[in-house]
Amino acid sequence: MYITLSAENRPPPAVIADQGRASMSLPTMLRAGRHLYHEGDEVERIYQVISGVVRLTRMLEDGRRQVIAFGYPGDIIGFPADGCHHTNCDALTDTVLHAYRRTALDHGDGDPQLHMALLQAALREISAMQDHVMMLGRKSAGEKVASFLNVITTRYGEQAGPCRKIALPMSRSDIADFLGLTTETVSRAITALRKAGVIRLDCAQTVIVMQPETLADMSLGCN
Repeated sequence: MYITLSAENRPPPAVIADQGRASMSLPTMLRAGRHLYHEGDEVERIYQVISGVVRLTRMLEDGRRQVIAFGYPGDIIGFPADGCHHTNCDALTDTVLHAYRRTALDHGDGDPQLHMALLQAALREISAMQDHVMMLGRKSAGEKVASFLNVITTRYGEQAGPCRKIALPMSRSDIADFLGLTTETVSRAITALRKAGVIRLDCAQTVIVMQPETLADMSLGCN
């Protein structure tokens, strides 16, 4: 999951799994804390997250970490860059993934429906990455945090009356490394949203959006 300009730009969770089942291996089970692949590994398979959440990261030359994206159910991860994985991927929760042979993306002569579905998923990822770069460069710290919470609760949260609720498996430092902020800045922004009554915290990891429209406006810099 990248932060996109529209919280509604989410592909249906079964867009790949319902196609090309003959090209799909048995579900891959990944326990929380385990790696699916590392940066530089040769890409043999592309994965769709069926349940759970994974984290995609890269390490900078000076040792700092950048969180590239979070993979939620329906997301496709593992697209190759020059034949290799360009990120590390580890599970934040126990995760189930469906794996597809890389050749299903490289060649359209096997299963054309699966090839097209994977190609469309790759194009969506490119578009989302462009939106994410724009957000990192143009939005304030408060707008970044509001955007993150708006997108993640709109796409993956549960409806609770007029509110939206979601349990976040990532830490504040994960969010900070994803948004290009410090952990302290993320914590202050979340506290400000809580004090304003826009969100409520059931615990450190569970967020309830009390005012979804206000949060969406804040993500666009309207408030």
